Amino acid sequence: MKLPNSLRALQHRNFRLFLIGQGTSQIGNWIQLVATSWLVYRLSGSTLMLGLSAFTLQIPLLFITPFAGVLIDRLDVRRVLYATNVLAMSQSLVMLILIATDHIQAWHIVLGNLVLGMGNAFDAPARQALISKLLPDRQELTNAIALNATVMNGARFIGPMIGGLITASFGEIWSFVMNCLMRSAVLLALHATHIGAHIRKQATSGMVRQLMAGLVHAYGFFPSRCALLLLAISSFSLQSYSSLMPWFASERFHGDSQILGLLYSASGMGAVCGMLYLASRSSIRGLYKLMGWSTGVSSVTLIVFSMATSLWLALPLLFISGLGMMLTAAATNTVLQSTVPDALRGRVAALYVMSFLGMTPLGSLFSGWVADELGSPQALALSACMGLCASLMFAYHFARIRRELIPLYKTLNIPRNNSRDDVH
Repeated sequence: MKLPNSLRALQHRNFRLFLIGQGTSQIGNWIQLVATSWLVYRLSGSTLMLGLSAFTLQIPLLFITPFAGVLIDRLDVRRVLYATNVLAMSQSLVMLILIATDHIQAWHIVLGNLVLGMGNAFDAPARQALISKLLPDRQELTNAIALNATVMNGARFIGPMIGGLITASFGEIWSFVMNCLMRSAVLLALHATHIGAHIRKQATSGMVRQLMAGLVHAYGFFPSRCALLLLAISSFSLQSYSSLMPWFASERFHGDSQILGLLYSASGMGAVCGMLYLASRSSIRGLYKLMGWSTGVSSVTLIVFSMATSLWLALPLLFISGLGMMLTAAATNTVLQSTVPDALRGRVAALYVMSFLGMTPLGSLFSGWVADELGSPQALALSACMGLCASLMFAYHFARIRRELIPLYKTLNIPRNNSRDDVH
């Protein structure tokens, strides 16, 4: 049976296994994340501790990921993913034991998040690099990246709802149990995937020089430099909203972990809808224009959310914001992965992860500090204003971005979308 164009990458068995394993594992990851956020706030009652918890989970993505990308271009990507997922499962087991024995403290969670973040620094770029190895045709890469992002954000929608329900009904310990069980899905999927044997690559230069080659490729071209900088600033200013959600769930909307799960899920559902739109596209043309618009819209909706007093107004605002944030991130990833040479794929994927996930902890720490000083609504509004300024700067430089993209798209024979204005 011929699949629709928006699902064309699913015709390949390896990619289907990858999506099933990663999707199940990420649902478990979000279940644990909700429990972790709620547990930190319950134990400490501090928004600064919430920011610190998010900071330690993601800061390794900023400092370790660029060097991890160099190693991923040399190593067997599947084995790297085995190792990172075993580490994540071990971390969940340790947290589970501490909760079960009633020895858990807020600093345990902060330290556990640091360990998990170090594994994620290798896991995130390895996942991006593996996708191209699962497909026989490079032309299907755009669709595969969009479908992967759809599944990851589907987990972001489903996981928090389940996590909030489990935590509210049975306690945090069962959220960690669920994550341990669901993490095994990705290990089974990796075992069942059949890809060509890894060809060990002999390094021809040192790690720093190889890292510089990736940096020159990604930042030497003006459009990709603007895209990565927009993503980095929006991740710092907008993605950090999640570290403040326990305060909004508890203080603004007078709820429990179930309300926290709803807030996360609203944003996740928006992200899923954005990725379904991206998967329906036949070309990467037009994605640069989309990045600027989606960042601006996401910023404005977060500013309004910071002032919202009704949960039923807050949920659609988070839906729109989540849609915009993930369109910016996924559009950036798609254009980078569609134009990068295979020899640099791991390094460029690492730079994308660094800009997307690596900047978030700095934003979480900043917003946690501002929230302690001024209040959570003011901290969120200030961060969203920074994202809006970034989108306006991107719009200011868009004419040059468009001018330099046209020759690249012609060289790579990038097909047009069915629209009048799709060259940027």
